[in-house]
Amino acid sequence: MHLYIARRLLLMIPLIFGITIITFTVIHLAPGGPVEVQTEMSLKASAQARDNLKKLYGLDKPLHVQYFDWLKRFAKLDFGKSFVDGRKVIDKIFERIPVTLTINILSLILIFIVAIPIGVLSATKQYSLFDKISTVFVFVGFSTPAFWLALLLMILFGVNLGLLPISGIQSIDVSEMGPFERLVDWIKHLILPVGISAFGGIAGLSRYSRSSMLEVIRQDYIRTARAKGLKESEVVFKHAFRNALMPIVTILGLSVPGLIGGGVIFETIFAIPGMGQLFYAATMSRDYPTIMGILVIGAILTLIGNLIADISYALVDPRIRVRK
Repeated sequence: MHLYIARRLLLMIPLIFGITIITFTVIHLAPGGPVEVQTEMSLKASAQARDNLKKLYGLDKPLHVQYFDWLKRFAKLDFGKSFVDGRKVIDKIFERIPVTLTINILSLILIFIVAIPIGVLSATKQYSLFDKISTVFVFVGFSTPAFWLALLLMILFGVNLGLLPISGIQSIDVSEMGPFERLVDWIKHLILPVGISAFGGIAGLSRYSRSSMLEVIRQDYIRTARAKGLKESEVVFKHAFRNALMPIVTILGLSVPGLIGGGVIFETIFAIPGMGQLFYAATMSRDYPTIMGILVIGAILTLIGNLIADISYALVDPRIRVRK
């Protein structure tokens, strides 16, 4: 197992190298650049001023030279300075990560707590009323646009009923609150973003869980376990559920990169100062260093997520043996 993990970690190096090349090339080939974005609203910006900006940002160099300059900084864990405000990209990212991690981790926990039991019950009670209701819920969850649902709930709970705040992660007067009031205020601000973020995920994961359980409980060894007189709960949770976890583990591994960059829509709608909002603002302003920093972190997390999924396979299913 240790040798397998070491090989996978070494394999990540050329993968990261290839991902950075493609990403760096694509964002520089996109129409419009930071110089054009910063000077398009200024009628007094001369050609000399634009050239000076290009030299300041290093955009006057050939693309491959720009990439190797970025790669040298990245080797030192330095993502450079933002074109927008001149601050270090790594500092801007570390400021936003806690908020995004909090929302997405809570959302992921909610998804697994709710979706897996729904999927298991739907499979064990196939074609029952509960199964039909959950199927309708899945279709609604898949077909409902997240931004549209967010706006509806903001109008209902925030504007009409006045029960929940609709922007930010804390109230303006939070400094005047006590510790318990701050906690309640923080929870109220997170209810809508976390709930809406988890809505579509619950629908999808519950369907994956149902399909996986249906496939497992039809296997011969499940019939054998029932024929031995084992309790149905023991058959389902001890024998079937563990083998049905395989696709769920895959989804869990692929959810890791979403912990950082999966909240662009929600953070923009709810004005939450997280990584999603930072990425959106960086894209609109063509802030190349910030875009590269966020995308590279997302790529690394994707590879780590795949590694976690592969390792979890061996832990979940004893039939899997990693080659030495």
